Amino acid sequence: MCGRFTHHLPWSEIHRLYRLTLDKDRGRNTQPRYNIAPTQSVLFVHHDKEGNQVVDEGRWWLVPHWAKEMPKATLFNARSETAPTTPAFRDAFKARRCLIPADGFYEWTVSREDGKKDPWYIFQPGGAPFSFAGLWAHNDKLGVTSCTILTAGAEEPMRQLHDRQPVILDPAFYDEWLSAETPVPQATELLKHHLDGQLQFHRVCRDVNSSKFQDAMAINPL
Repeated sequence: MCGRFTHHLPWSEIHRLYRLTLDKDRGRNTQPRYNIAPTQSVLFVHHDKEGNQVVDEGRWWLVPHWAKEMPKATLFNARSETAPTTPAFRDAFKARRCLIPADGFYEWTVSREDGKKDPWYIFQPGGAPFSFAGLWAHNDKLGVTSCTILTAGAEEPMRQLHDRQPVILDPAFYDEWLSAETPVPQATELLKHHLDGQLQFHRVCRDVNSSKFQDAMAINPL
């Protein structure tokens, strides 16, 4: 799963990751964020009607376009195996796929010594930026734009920490994933093109267990 992640990328890195050409996506910047939690606002990239990659902002906890109230179900992650057919996600999986920029995320294990949760910071080699495969939605009735992160069964080395992990998509498949013209079966296959096997991790301080902790030292190894 993915319950927290980090994003401290300068805007130049966002431009390097994505094919951003619109004037509104130039000259922006973002504050470093070291402990992003569900329901908070995050950046995500999707295609506009002309097929351009554009940056948007939304709530990290999907609100389906048909919802009449804010969902109580846990919709900040979507299982890639069932998202194409699950009512909360299937419309978004068909036509509103997105990428969520990040440079790390957290997972927890239970300490054998005191039974408390130990946080681990997971990242790509060299701290390289990457994109979670995601879905997005806009709900006119509630006035909410939102997104969710797709997950899959964990592989090594993440399997040492948890049985699920977020899908980190290979950049070669960004445009194909984002395109509304990519049919659902093909989009499902694209999720197999991921970078999850490259992940590294180290223990970090338990202060991270509170989403209020936003210090840069959150990602430092113990």
